[in-house]
Amino acid sequence: MEMRTLGRTGVKVSPLCLGAMMFGAWGNTDHDESVRIVHAALDAGINFVDTADVYSAGESEEIVGKALAGGRRDDVVLATKAHGKMGEDPNQQGNSRRWLVQEVEHSLRRLQTDWIDLYQIHRPSPDTDVEETLDALTDLQRAGKIRYFGSSTFPPSQIVQAQWAAEKRHSGRFVTEQPPYSMLVRGIENEVLPVCQQYGMGTLVWSPLAGGWLSGKWRKGQDAPESSRAARMGARYDLSDPANQRKLDAADALAQLAEQHGLSLVELAIAFTIRHPGVTSAIIGPRTMEQLTSQLPAADVVLSAEVLDAIDAIVPPGTNISAADAGYQPPALTDAALRRR
Repeated sequence: MEMRTLGRTGVKVSPLCLGAMMFGAWGNTDHDESVRIVHAALDAGINFVDTADVYSAGESEEIVGKALAGGRRDDVVLATKAHGKMGEDPNQQGNSRRWLVQEVEHSLRRLQTDWIDLYQIHRPSPDTDVEETLDALTDLQRAGKIRYFGSSTFPPSQIVQAQWAAEKRHSGRFVTEQPPYSMLVRGIENEVLPVCQQYGMGTLVWSPLAGGWLSGKWRKGQDAPESSRAARMGARYDLSDPANQRKLDAADALAQLAEQHGLSLVELAIAFTIRHPGVTSAIIGPRTMEQLTSQLPAADVVLSAEVLDAIDAIVPPGTNISAADAGYQPPALTDAALRRR
């Protein structure tokens, strides 16, 4: 695969990043098979692996650690994330110095490594000053625990705020952002991608298959497929919701477009995300070897202007068909007490 530079770090990464969310209790519980999937991805030219502490309560990190043990660690750009709830103690979560300094040690142990290449803050934390988070991450970087750090699913205003805070305090800064992006979830085209480009941030986008909607299995006139994601996040897959019906219409039209151009919908979907000049790498999250095999060819697909225009006609640029797919809703919207007197 042709390597790309991760923001302004000088680090070279593959246009496809292997996401490990589906390794463990949330997806594939067979550790040996998951390890084989990691090895197959590396053998195919992927050098970028992304996981998170919260994926299957640390099990995903443990599987990735097993896969990279025995000599493969040095050739991999390894990314993980912190923020999500990891225990009953209210301080076992979030973006505080207290938690990040503890949790990075837990991730290092599970991953069987001495350093993390990219340590990401999984979501914003309204009750924690971003300055505290940046200072803690800078100290971890100087201690050699992490090489770089980034954000994930931050609104554009908070991306800018973090950049200004880093400059003001002469601390390290977020060098990457990890937002959701697909042909059905294009909201980041409005501001997130342009802001990241302005600040020279690398962008690794998650869910290029829109949580399975662009897997080719969601078609009009067919029964809705079963999936572990649908079981965990039922509202995003409930076809009685008009927004999900619009997603089904768009997915069906995009599948027809892919067929017209001799592509699978999976190839079209992933190739679309890595075609945007603001995107460094797209995170693919296979649960099985078959899924990995179906996704790898997308790295070599170059979509023509004609195809891109046709996609725009189905889902206009900057549009999220369903607001629920944005990945993060700020407390100003989710907490009624913040918008009522």
